[in-house]
Amino acid sequence: MPETEFPIDDALAILRTDMAKMPQPLIDQMSAEHQTPYKILIATLLSLRTKDSTTAIAAPKLFALAETPAEMVKLSPEQIEKAIYPVGFYRNKARSILKASQKLLDDFDGAVPRTLEELLSLPGVGRKTANLVLTMGFGLPGICVDIHVHRISNRWGYVQTKSPEETEMALRAKLPQKYWIEYNSLLVTLGQTICHPTSPWCSKCPLANICPKIGVTRRR
Repeated sequence: MPETEFPIDDALAILRTDMAKMPQPLIDQMSAEHQTPYKILIATLLSLRTKDSTTAIAAPKLFALAETPAEMVKLSPEQIEKAIYPVGFYRNKARSILKASQKLLDDFDGAVPRTLEELLSLPGVGRKTANLVLTMGFGLPGICVDIHVHRISNRWGYVQTKSPEETEMALRAKLPQKYWIEYNSLLVTLGQTICHPTSPWCSKCPLANICPKIGVTRRR
């Protein structure tokens, strides 16, 4: 199916209904609970290369010790490591959390900035994290692309890209901005529950009839 033929409006309308019945990504849950942008930033850093189920345990343990940058920088790296273990790369993440918190105090009066460029200036923060903080922390337009969003957007043929970074730029050029905030949430939920990397559950997918399944060699 050619790239321009995928019915993105129909697909997202279907997902908006069906994915609401599925377990939601952790950061989306935090946003719905009106957690602070700082907590969303820190939880997002913890979630990198880590399952939501692990982050959901580690983040509250850390926030019980510190809920603001000023409180966080009073902790030692070892205290943070102990709180967030066993998230992936917990030692590196502890250092990034301390450095990012200190920079927030030094450069932004302790507040999480509201622009992509400023967020990217924080230690440990890449485009995925920065965009997720914009969308989930502030409700501002951004396109957060993780491996689920990258994989599914290409399976649909909506974009034809080789990396998440390329996918973000392609989506910024093509995806209507009204979908930017929800796009990550919908595709991550779909990817975690149905559209797996190998052998996706196409028989259970609400988009089975319109998805061209590009690159899918085995499915259930």
